[in-house]
Amino acid sequence: MVEQHKKALEKQLWNIANTLRGNMSADEFRDYILGFIFYKYLSERMDIYADELLKEDGIKFDAIDENTDEGKEYLEAIKEEAIDHLGYFLKPNELFHVLAQKGENGDFILEDLSEVLNHIEQSTMGTAAEDDFNGLFDDLDLTSNKLGKTENAKNELISKVLTHLDDIDFLHHETDIDVLGDAYEYLIGQFASGAGKKAGEFYTPPMVSTLLAKLVTQGKDKLKSVYDPTCGSGSLLLKVAKEIKRKGGEVGGYFGQESNPSTYNLARMNMILHGVHYRNFDIQQDDTLEQPHHVDKRFEAVVANPPFSADWSASTGFLTDERFQDYGKLAPKSKADFAFVQHMIHQLDEYGTMAVVLPHGVLFRGAAEGNIRKHLIKDKNYLDAVIGLPKNIFYGTPIPTCILILKKNRKHSDDILFIDASQNYGKATNQNYLRDEDLEAILGAVEKRGFKDKYAYVASLNEIDKENNFNLNIPRYVDTFEEEESIDLSEVSKEVIGVISKEKKLDLSIQSFCDELGVDFPL
Repeated sequence: MVEQHKKALEKQLWNIANTLRGNMSADEFRDYILGFIFYKYLSERMDIYADELLKEDGIKFDAIDENTDEGKEYLEAIKEEAIDHLGYFLKPNELFHVLAQKGENGDFILEDLSEVLNHIEQSTMGTAAEDDFNGLFDDLDLTSNKLGKTENAKNELISKVLTHLDDIDFLHHETDIDVLGDAYEYLIGQFASGAGKKAGEFYTPPMVSTLLAKLVTQGKDKLKSVYDPTCGSGSLLLKVAKEIKRKGGEVGGYFGQESNPSTYNLARMNMILHGVHYRNFDIQQDDTLEQPHHVDKRFEAVVANPPFSADWSASTGFLTDERFQDYGKLAPKSKADFAFVQHMIHQLDEYGTMAVVLPHGVLFRGAAEGNIRKHLIKDKNYLDAVIGLPKNIFYGTPIPTCILILKKNRKHSDDILFIDASQNYGKATNQNYLRDEDLEAILGAVEKRGFKDKYAYVASLNEIDKENNFNLNIPRYVDTFEEEESIDLSEVSKEVIGVISKEKKLDLSIQSFCDELGVDFPL
């Protein structure tokens, strides 16, 4: 049933894609579709919740007439309950299926739709949910010429989109399928290559997300908190929660920060669409390195896929910032990778676990990065494991990547685990990907923490210091050298000499060559 629902969702999304094709870029398409999906989800959730409240009265929410005194009284009571429980409120005539039906009947709905989206945000003003709903629909510009050259053309296009979405039952299988999650994965999978780096920079492939989630939840069946300083759409936070829920536990709080305004909106939508109560998440919009919002908090699990080798100010003022001051040097201005690591370590709880995806260069680059790496290992002793991933598994870049696992209180404080998983992957048309067996191999190696030929090696801190000068390049520790198959020179020489003899280019030197090899001269 879940798989059928998923396939039906993808089919409807593809119908919508065909409707919008040629009008806008993949990024813009994503923003409109996911925005409307979110509106539909809020609408259905409101409708179901209100119907439950009205069950004893024997009436349906969408049958209430708000122009009567009795109707107004009902709506006022429902609004109070909905704001407290859901965080927002919609009136019966603002429900998604009502507007979709009007559009399908040929009515002009753009102004009504714009007002409804504004009303959703306004219903939260002055409440605890205000920050989580403010500006959520800013990317849905219903006046954009990309929707059509005339108002009627725009209206026709939007009406078609709403009609397509209205055919999808979002909440019937709410406990079985993460609708927005599946929609998002599907859309990015179909369009990331077209949208290029912009779409891929905040998208972590599902199996990599799963790996990070499993790494920070190993041995735990509940978490006080999870944090992602570059949270993108929030998928990593939700993957960690999914792992905990699979074990029967819960995550106490979800925390994240995202610099891109559109992606920040998507992250908040994603939280709500996955059933995270507005009181249980705190997603902020700003540059995490320059304007951090959670520096006073500490988190039990920290995960991230920061933008690879991004620029940052590297201002000298950061040398007195408590996140960076112990290291003596700052990450290079053109490579903020270690700045993100330092920030994340600062946010990590004393007994928490951190897992971060980074480009391979962080393992061996020198200068300031070498100094920071040495401090993390020798002085802090936070680095617990290094995992090499296959190349070409991220959208927008083919480069090989690695995962660093860090802990402030390490059980294995005298060594560091190295895993080379770079050769274990499946191949798709344009991307490589981690398979289930690849994930299991990595997790098994982390758990066993021992030697595995050509795959895993446990290096002592002394070996990393004295023999390798804190260079963490994985081939220094995991020997993956494969001997080439030996060549039988005598057989090769016979073939070569045979060709030469047929061309009648024989001389004494060839005979001597044969004598040296101990083979018969082919006559």
